[in-house]
Amino acid sequence: MGTRTTNTESIINARHRIEKCLGEAGVASPTAEADLLLESVLKLDRVSLLLCPTRVLSQGEQAKLTKWLARRMKREPLQHILGWAPFFGLELEVTSDTLVPRPETEQLVELSLRRLSDSTRPVVLDVGTGSGAIALAIKLERPDATVVATDISPKALRLARRNANKLGLQINVIAADLLTHPKVTKWAKKARLVVSNPPYLPDGDRELVPPEVKADPDLAVFGGLDGLDVVRRLEHQAQSLLKPGAELLLELDPRNLTVVRDFAKSWEYSQSYEDLAERKRFLLLTR
Repeated sequence: MGTRTTNTESIINARHRIEKCLGEAGVASPTAEADLLLESVLKLDRVSLLLCPTRVLSQGEQAKLTKWLARRMKREPLQHILGWAPFFGLELEVTSDTLVPRPETEQLVELSLRRLSDSTRPVVLDVGTGSGAIALAIKLERPDATVVATDISPKALRLARRNANKLGLQINVIAADLLTHPKVTKWAKKARLVVSNPPYLPDGDRELVPPEVKADPDLAVFGGLDGLDVVRRLEHQAQSLLKPGAELLLELDPRNLTVVRDFAKSWEYSQSYEDLAERKRFLLLTR
């Protein structure tokens, strides 16, 4: 499963080699990732990559590609290698300090926008913002919204601010443990929506998750014995702070959604939503 190459390798040969190596390493989407690695190393878009299959890689390009491929074969997340991740039409800087934004969380943004469709200039809180993905996607689609992004991690907050600045999107980034900071409490009382993708995997899943998930910070992934330590606290705080008609929207482990719905019975209304794999992953709670 080596990564050695000749000094003159064409794009098409490199693509086949990378695809084979990644497949043997257990990467789930070797073809798509081979294209992304080549596009990033060669600074080409997908169309250009496909239109010049016989172009020979330079020595520098070959060396960089070999280095990146070796890292990916060790199952380092592709997003960490590239330094960015796509999310809801945005290109976000990502580091090992935050959760890598995932496609299923784009559905959380879609649900959020749907809930905000009848509101003018809504206040939205993204709790546990990480890279700022959810907050920035909502602000992109709803420039009239006041978006507040919170996190307990100083490194995550710095990254969220960098992403906001690079994208030219104005959000309020606040260091806070859920909704307990006085400034966040004030915003929560005005909010139309609180949205969160909290840490929700049980601690016992640590040895079961793929290597890519193990590369995410534990603080962003694991939520205690049953995975619900943070969820319980957030639900309790939101229930006491949100005004009537305001909503809490959560992304959850499908194994636990029913449990959360049961202990959140004091809310006026609840609704679950399925992800693309038809698993109940999202829970809406209305005050």
